[in-house]
Amino acid sequence: MDIRFATRKGVGAENEDAAAAGPGWAFAVDGATEPPDADTGCRHGVRWLVGRLSAALAAELGAASGRPPAEGGGSLPELLAAAIGRVRREHGPGCDLSRPDSPSAALAAVRAVPGGLEYLVLADCAVLLPVPGGPPRMITDDRIDRLPGGRPYPRELVRSMRNRPGGFWVAGADPRAAHEAVTGVRPGGGRFGLLTDGCTRLAEHFGYGWAEVWELLDGAGPAALIDRVRAEERDRPGAVRGKPHDDATALVGAFAPAAPERRFPRG
Repeated sequence: MDIRFATRKGVGAENEDAAAAGPGWAFAVDGATEPPDADTGCRHGVRWLVGRLSAALAAELGAASGRPPAEGGGSLPELLAAAIGRVRREHGPGCDLSRPDSPSAALAAVRAVPGGLEYLVLADCAVLLPVPGGPPRMITDDRIDRLPGGRPYPRELVRSMRNRPGGFWVAGADPRAAHEAVTGVRPGGGRFGLLTDGCTRLAEHFGYGWAEVWELLDGAGPAALIDRVRAEERDRPGAVRGKPHDDATALVGAFAPAAPERRFPRG
């Protein structure tokens, strides 16, 4: 397994991103920063959710490692749903998780499966898959960008459309959201990248092509990619709506191919 990652705090007091990897799996999580006046109904913060969700998903992926979905290993949506269910139980009775402002996160994950690479994206993280001779394939969940009325969205619109059919879905307190994620399998596996939206702004706001983003990520490395983001933010402060510096996490790598079965002579 060859995995490199970097993460860096934005303007908030804490880094609400996280990343993790293990044998045959990797993911990045981007916590949704709460507005100062958010009525979350929850005694826990976004950082708590990101940490617990990361630990729960790593446990689910680790337990399923080496067992493909057809043999009881579970698909990525099933494993994420189980992880969200674990975290929901950890909240305890003091949290009203029915409120739309309860803590939530975006997420991108990949997992080695027989014959390919399974991926999942929920909300505005991204998976990058290189393509020989061309720009990488960029997979994201853009439903947050297709809400009615256009940006900037009113707060009440976002609240009313979060984790609702016809709206957008995030990892929070509802395990059903996992089954609404963007998913697929890339045949053959190969290298991959995972980015939170603090890194995708290189392409989405600063005009970089995805080929340039991939070259930075896989060539110079995740930390260098984040350095480039910060440099662009300093040099062009009006190019990004919202936070001048967001939490930024980038991960790149590949999983080792499955080892062939070894047969030993008798005797």
